[in-house]
Amino acid sequence: MSHRHAVVWIDHSQAKVLFIDPEDVEKSIVMPKEHPHLHVMSGTVGSGKAPEDQRYYHAVAEAVASVPEILITGPGQAKLALFKHLQRHDPAVAEHVLGIESADHPTDGQLIAHARHYFKAKDRLLGI
Repeated sequence: MSHRHAVVWIDHSQAKVLFIDPEDVEKSIVMPKEHPHLHVMSGTVGSGKAPEDQRYYHAVAEAVASVPEILITGPGQAKLALFKHLQRHDPAVAEHVLGIESADHPTDGQLIAHARHYFKAKDRLLGI
C-alpha cells in the first residue's frame, strides 16, 4: 500500500518512520550500523565527534522515497543532518520534505497525532 504521508523521528541511535493515512499507520525502524557514541581520550588528535553515518541517512531516505509528503522530527542535530544528506544525495526525496521540527521523545501515539494534525493543516493550506 502506498502512503501519502510519513513522519520521521530521528536521532543518532535510531529512526522511527511512520507511514500515515487516515485509517492506517505502518511503522518501520532504521538503525545505524554502528553505535554513534565516540569515547574521547585526552591527548588524542581529532574533534572527538563521530563522523555522520551516511549509510544510516541513506537507509532512511530509501524508506521514505515513495512518499509524497514527509515531516522530519527529532530531539537533536540528526534531523538536520538527515535533511542535508537528502539535499546532497537524494534531492528527489528532499523535495518531498514539508517541514523539520524539534521533538523530544514522544510516544508513537503522540507522534502520530502530531503528524496527522500537521498534514491536515498543510493539506488545508494547499487546498487538498
